[in-house]
This record gives sequence, C-alpha cells and structure tokens, in this order.
Amino acid sequence: MKVLGIESSCDETACAIVEDGKKILSNVVATQISFHEVYKGVVPEIASRKHVEWILPVVRQALSEAQLSMDEVDAIAATNRPGLMGALLVGVTFGKTLAWATGKPFIAVNHMLGHLYAAHLAADIAYPYLGLLVSGGHSIIARVSGVDSMDILGTTIDDSVGEAFDKVAKYYDLGYPGGVIIDRLAQQGDARAFSFPIPKMDKGDHRYDVSFSGLKTAVIHQADMFLNKGYEKTVANIAASFQETACRTLLSRLMRAVEDTGLTTIVAGGGVAANSRLRALLAEHTELNCIFPPLKLCGDNGAMIAGVAYHFLSRGDRSPLNTTACARIPQFKRGLANLEAFGRR
Repeated sequence: MKVLGIESSCDETACAIVEDGKKILSNVVATQISFHEVYKGVVPEIASRKHVEWILPVVRQALSEAQLSMDEVDAIAATNRPGLMGALLVGVTFGKTLAWATGKPFIAVNHMLGHLYAAHLAADIAYPYLGLLVSGGHSIIARVSGVDSMDILGTTIDDSVGEAFDKVAKYYDLGYPGGVIIDRLAQQGDARAFSFPIPKMDKGDHRYDVSFSGLKTAVIHQADMFLNKGYEKTVANIAASFQETACRTLLSRLMRAVEDTGLTTIVAGGGVAANSRLRALLAEHTELNCIFPPLKLCGDNGAMIAGVAYHFLSRGDRSPLNTTACARIPQFKRGLANLEAFGRR
C-alpha cells in the first residue's frame, strides 16, 4: 500500500510517499527558513501563503521522485492537528480535494503521532516503550503501546523545550532557527560556566512534568547570578550551559519514568531529538535502548504522516471529507491510552 503524506503544520511544506508504512519512496521538504529568519520566528501569515504557493509543486516532485503516478497511489494523508491554523488548512484542504478528485481514501493524522512514528521508518521497534517527544511546540513523556495508543505521563507546564531554545536565541540575537544555532554554538563553550536551575516538581501529577520558563528567565535576565567563578560570560558559555540544563531537565524526568515503568527502550521524536547533547546524554545510559530518528526525519516531514496513515488504513480506518484542521489538541489526560489523548479526529 502506497500512501502519499502531506505535512504543513508550521513552516515546512512537505510531501512523501511511503510503501507499507516503512519504505520511503520519496520525501520532499520545502523549508521557509529564509522567509522567517528576518523576524527571528515563524510568521503564520507568511507560512500559510508559502504553503499555498508550494504545495502543488512539492506533491508533484514527491510523485516524480517516487516514479509514480496518482493512479498508483492508494491513499492520501495529511496533518490536521496541532499547528498553525492557516498552515494546517492548506494541507488538509489540498489532501481532501486530491482524495475526492481521485477517489482515494483520506486519512487525517495528528502531527504528534507522526513524530513518535518517525523512528519506526528506520528501525523495527517493538511496543511498548517510553516516547520522548520534544519539539518547538511540545515536550511529552509517554508510555507508548501502539501507533495511536499511549499513556501521557508528563508534559511541560509552560514553555516547550524547543520554544525555550528559540527564545534564548532570539534574545541573544543568535539567529533562526534557534535550536540548531545554540547546538552548534554550545560546542564552542563550557557547560560548567553557569549553574542554571532545574525545577523540582517531584509530587503527584507533576512527577514527570517539565518546566522551561524559569530556565529561560534565568538565561535571559539573570545570567550573572548563576555564573561560576573562573568562567567568562560569553555567548558560547551561555549556550553550552543552557543546553546542558535543558537536556538534563528532560533526562531527569525520563529516567524517573524508566524507573517507575520498568521500560528500557526510549524512542525520541521531534525537532529537538536532533540535538547533539541530548543524544549524547542518552547514549551514556548504556542500560537503555535509545532510538532516535535519522536527522532528516526529526523535523517536520510527510513520511511520518504517511507511515502513521498506513496503519489506520490497514485496520479499515478512514477520515470523512468533512474533517477539518484544529490548531490545538485537547488537554492531556494522564493515564488515558487511546485516540482521545491526542484528539486525532
């Protein structure tokens, strides 16, 4: 079964064709970084307009690279939540229209499910495992028992980790996208220069939650308070110390989940899963089986959407053509292990 997957939740116009949920026949991503970097962040209106301009050429290129015609595609999938509303509507509307015009089944896919599935495109991974979903919009730790079956253990109570990276980079005028730039700059600094705080949330429902607003405030407005003796206040040192603290914040909650669940396989997904320091810290835990997607599949892409859709199609699931986009997902309910947790519909 060959599924054409469309992803347009933020600032990448992406389309891929995946066979049987595993084999990537094509994976085209048109990035808008050059249009947003002057603003040091994504401008929703610009993102939407670029999606409108690019989506047809990107889909055509994906078909060409896969050496397929639309007649040889079995189904159409598109991200319908969460993300920028205007951007989502472009992909969903195009996907539904293409499905209607060709008589193909249509599947709406949650972007978050896609990120957790990305690693499955490159490796055979058995369920259950602990999922670490870290991106510009989300920071989630979950017990994953199926493509769309998971228990949400913890999430951020304020900023996502990717958002914190972008805001710190913006404040220090480092450029955009912030996560990549800080990761690169941190390699020139010393992570011991600053002792930035890690929030302590050890009780009740917040046992696995993370928080990054305090860290962001410390790095932006109170850096001098946390500078250790013998070190200079350089941007490289700030980047290295901030990155170290952000990654160790995630790791502290993740290891708590490992201890409590007994699961030793960790599957990461999302843009921050490409961070070199996060990968290195997890690699130090040799008792764990840590699986990351290839770097090209950490960011937004159509392959992860097509991969998830294959499994829905295989069990007879379809999305009606009145399915629409939704900018947000419902409030997380800890302990809920079904579709409702991510509001795929």
